[in-house]
Amino acid sequence: MNSNEIDIHRELKKYFGFSQFKGLQEAVIKSLLNKQNTFVIMPTGGGKSLCYQLPALMQEGTAIVVSPLIALMKNQVDAIRSLSSENGIAHVLNSSLTKTEITQVKKDITSGLTKLLYVAPESLTKEENVNFLKGVTISFVAIDEAHCISEWGHDFRPEYRNLKNIIKQLGDVPIIGLTATATPKVQEDILKNLDMSGATTFKASFNRPNLYYEVRTKTKNIESDIIRFIRQHKGKSGIIYCLSRKKVEAVAEVLQVNGISAVPYHAGLDAKTRAKHQDMFLMEDVDVVVATIAFGMGIDKPDVRFVIHHDIPKSLESYYQETGRAGRDGGEGHCLAYYSYKDVEKLEKFMSGKPVAEQEIGFALLQEVVAYAETSMSRRKFLLHYFGEEFDDVTGDGADMDDNIRNPKTKVEALEQVVKLLEVVRDTKHLYKSKEIVFTLIGRVNAVIKAHRTDVQPFFGSGISFDEKYWMALLRQVLVAGYLTKDIETYGIVKITDKGLDFIKKPSSFLMSEDHEYNGIVDEAIVSASKVTVAIDAVLMNMLKDLRKKVAKKIGVPPFVVFQDPSLEDMALKYPISLHELINIHGVGEGKAKKYGADFVELINRYVNENDIIRSEDLVVKSTGTNSANKLYIIQNIDRKLSLDDIAKAKGLTMDLLIKEMEQIVYSGTKLNIKYWVDDMLDEEQQEEIYDYFMESESDKIEGALKEFEGDYDMDELRLMRIKFISEVAN
Repeated sequence: MNSNEIDIHRELKKYFGFSQFKGLQEAVIKSLLNKQNTFVIMPTGGGKSLCYQLPALMQEGTAIVVSPLIALMKNQVDAIRSLSSENGIAHVLNSSLTKTEITQVKKDITSGLTKLLYVAPESLTKEENVNFLKGVTISFVAIDEAHCISEWGHDFRPEYRNLKNIIKQLGDVPIIGLTATATPKVQEDILKNLDMSGATTFKASFNRPNLYYEVRTKTKNIESDIIRFIRQHKGKSGIIYCLSRKKVEAVAEVLQVNGISAVPYHAGLDAKTRAKHQDMFLMEDVDVVVATIAFGMGIDKPDVRFVIHHDIPKSLESYYQETGRAGRDGGEGHCLAYYSYKDVEKLEKFMSGKPVAEQEIGFALLQEVVAYAETSMSRRKFLLHYFGEEFDDVTGDGADMDDNIRNPKTKVEALEQVVKLLEVVRDTKHLYKSKEIVFTLIGRVNAVIKAHRTDVQPFFGSGISFDEKYWMALLRQVLVAGYLTKDIETYGIVKITDKGLDFIKKPSSFLMSEDHEYNGIVDEAIVSASKVTVAIDAVLMNMLKDLRKKVAKKIGVPPFVVFQDPSLEDMALKYPISLHELINIHGVGEGKAKKYGADFVELINRYVNENDIIRSEDLVVKSTGTNSANKLYIIQNIDRKLSLDDIAKAKGLTMDLLIKEMEQIVYSGTKLNIKYWVDDMLDEEQQEEIYDYFMESESDKIEGALKEFEGDYDMDELRLMRIKFISEVAN
């Protein structure tokens, strides 16, 4: 081992507390330290950010990190600052800063204190910023989320296109581009647009073995299915993705009414609310965020335990990236998607107004999602094939972590049909997409087939003994097997490969499984995706989590900035009772131990001495509360302090029925703040008198209260006071 290697391992331990690198990190860091242009393709959660953070901390000068989202920068800056006693070690430079703050940032960079400067592409194009950066030492430029540069990426940003010219002005500095999108077309585009064709490329495996993939039929009662799922994952963090803002609001409200701590997040909310909701999720004040895809790129939360797709996403890239937000710490991650073809038709309708080229890209990407949802082969194998990676669905890591493998469909021999399919692709001269191939086999004519006169060929209709669904399922499985290939650049034209031509000459057994029928209810059994781990001390783990939350609140950072879950688990396994021992805990470096360790070792020491008994908590699954549109309307409008008379009128309710609805809401655990209404009705002393009665009474029955006050208050007044009381004291 040369000194360079010893150094980077020492620095890794010093700054991040890890004893070894993950995957390709070490090779990437060495490439960057050797001043080479470097291109990294690594899945979400694979440890991309460490690839530029560590070399930045080790070198002279400032590394510029271009990132598309302010939230993501803020997150990473907090994390880097927690490793050092100097706040100036990392800064952001974006539109949210004041003049004074900008002066401070520039001062820290000039003095050599700042190692990482996070900038949005828009800020980097400002002339004053470019001029300033030209005069300071830049160690390298990192371009995160580099797929934003390609219109084939799912998140194209035109302002990324100009980066190449700006970086050139900064002198001869190495560039590192990083992305979690692995389709070959996007990779090619990134290298071309950043002018780094000679870059050393590192591509990590896209397999996330700890994620469990599941697709369920989307039925009318999807909300109660989601509630049941969340209750079975009580106290765990999760994200629910919806395609529209309206749906986000509706789902968040249904969850709230049912006693689940959830907040909505979408671009239509004002910046302050968005930031507040994001922080609540990061700080573990709420369990669930219901969001559009506007949420997530900026989330560096390692312990998201489930990601639910209420609506099917527009592309497999989006799906992969969104599901990749689960289990980033290597722990359990359940990825559940609800699928109905109706949703796909809706998305197709949205696309019809767009330019033709954009429509074609959109349709091609959407068809891949349909194929993923409907397939009954290993979902992991299907997904990895899309990203150009082979996967063995028998011996591969995480092979049993999907619903199709756990509940397999029967397989049938399809050797003859595969030959027939391959011959049709070969003989139609690579003109057609999947649909036309299948139409040719079943003998159905459309304008494209007629134009190419395929309907007069001898093989037209040669597969009539099987239906369209069968051929589509077979085609998908033959694609994954590598006998056919789909050209995304020509929007999905299917071509035969050399392997496919060999199969025609020398056919061998091909077992296919039929696609799912998505019309009925699927099996609702939820299979836990967690793997058996060494038994950690559950009581101590909870105490450590509480302490972490307290410490985080005090200093105003998310809990995981203090210590991540795997670190706490390691503590609950090894019981470190001194700072010296704490440094040997996973993910704890000297800096972290010094900064946060004292409280933790003190707690563990006390716990060890008292030798508490370990009790496992019982999990109680409550029944689903009812959730009507009326309840949602009432909650929203009481929040807006609307008159109860107006709320009742708008919903065609009598006051008695409105109060009944309100009672159900507060008794199911949701707060209703009706102080504004009660204050107009009763003075402070009257309220206090009724409040004290309920506080001391053994029953909350209104009859008892009426009797107690002998007509001083009418029934509605007492019922509304009871709602206020339950809301404040019980919820």
